[in-house]
Amino acid sequence: MLGSSPEAEVGNPIYTPLVRLADGVRRKRISPVELIDAHIARIEAVNPQLNAFAHFDFDAARKQAKTAEQTICSRSQGKAVGPLHGVPVTVKSSIDVAGFPCECGSRLRKGYIAQQDAPLVARLRAAGAIIIGSTNVPEFLMAYETDNLLCGRANNPWDLTRTPGGSSGGEAAAIASGCSAGGVGSDGGGSIRVPAHFSGICGLKPTPGRIPATGHFPASAGPFATLGVVGPMARSIQDVQLLFEIMAGPDAGDPCAAPAPLRRWKGHDHSAFRVAYFEEDQATPVTSETAAAVRQAAKALHHCGVQVEAWLPDDLQRVWQLWWNLFGRAGQMAFSPIVDGHDADLSPLFREFRGFVAAAPRLEAEELLNTLLERDALRAKFLRAMENFAVVLCPVCSVPAFKHGERLWVIEGHELEYLKAMSYCQWFNLLGNPAAVVPVSRSPEGLPIGVQIVGRPWEEELVLAIALKIEEASGGFRCPRPSA
Repeated sequence: MLGSSPEAEVGNPIYTPLVRLADGVRRKRISPVELIDAHIARIEAVNPQLNAFAHFDFDAARKQAKTAEQTICSRSQGKAVGPLHGVPVTVKSSIDVAGFPCECGSRLRKGYIAQQDAPLVARLRAAGAIIIGSTNVPEFLMAYETDNLLCGRANNPWDLTRTPGGSSGGEAAAIASGCSAGGVGSDGGGSIRVPAHFSGICGLKPTPGRIPATGHFPASAGPFATLGVVGPMARSIQDVQLLFEIMAGPDAGDPCAAPAPLRRWKGHDHSAFRVAYFEEDQATPVTSETAAAVRQAAKALHHCGVQVEAWLPDDLQRVWQLWWNLFGRAGQMAFSPIVDGHDADLSPLFREFRGFVAAAPRLEAEELLNTLLERDALRAKFLRAMENFAVVLCPVCSVPAFKHGERLWVIEGHELEYLKAMSYCQWFNLLGNPAAVVPVSRSPEGLPIGVQIVGRPWEEELVLAIALKIEEASGGFRCPRPSA
């Protein structure tokens, strides 16, 4: 077992939902100092096995917790504090936290210390959150498992022989194991959603620009401008929603930022919504349990009065190729000035990524231009189709959490390669849709299986409202019971 069972410890807050922790602090029912100490104790107990963290500063966290407690104890009747006052959260180590290393898992950035908080981090602090640590990533975020030459390999709290995913794998492992109440990941091809699915938690990939990616490395610019986003991860959809509301809002450093107002979906007539779903793309098989999870989510919405129908989008294989042109082939070009000539310092996972790119011809200017033009045409076509649907349900990935180093699966007699197994997420990075993940079921090995809820741009609130309905029907987060 991975440490003791926190569910059996009376009063232990480490698996209490973030929104309830925040409410307990405000009502003086939970001490920020005791809350931080409980999470530090959990990190000390399980992180040696998980290796979820890239950096933590317990002294600073305790000092902030004492200040938070003094504020609560001395505040006058009814005086407001921030919505995350005294609550410990984590941040992916590709995002600037003042005074923290932001090395992005690479020897080539070793010793880089962020001088100021990224805007989203500043917003979390302004809401009263305590940043207890930053979390482990694959080098330069270019892998679906988390391992690098600086911090080593992160393990899945459900099964230590398996990955928690990537690139926000450390973040997912920290949250799923009770080391963090919630936090922040980033996603250019599934890097929030795949780890959430693998680790049995919730996550949101927002519309590009809805939460500013300013202060993230690599920058959400150039080939990553409309692909790469930052977003919340937590153990419940309500927790994800609170984090989203705190971090959302434009910033001049994000080229996609727009002043989209926050909304709360309060509709009660579910029959007004139409939801589409597909269990698998015909070219990308999924496990039978993965398909069943999508059906289960669709049935849950149907029982709530939502109109649900099967629908498979067109052109998904072409969407995948265009995503790879930008994320892989153009992304490699963007990294070249940093990494060329430094092969000895690169991790095996990043060298593997470079090998995937090297298998295709170099991306020339004409193909890049055509990729951008065709992306916009396919995006317009998909958004027109989505005028008929509030959201689309589909798998997150073809398989549950895989064993470290696995790269090929056989599903119903069909071989499936590593990158294509994640295509269910990659499509929506190219198309620019917001998408949430919520845990729904389990694999025969007892591993979590999530479902992806894809919405129209700038409609994160509706995506989260529908995800909440699915979560309520499926039972949501369960504590990991690892097999190793």
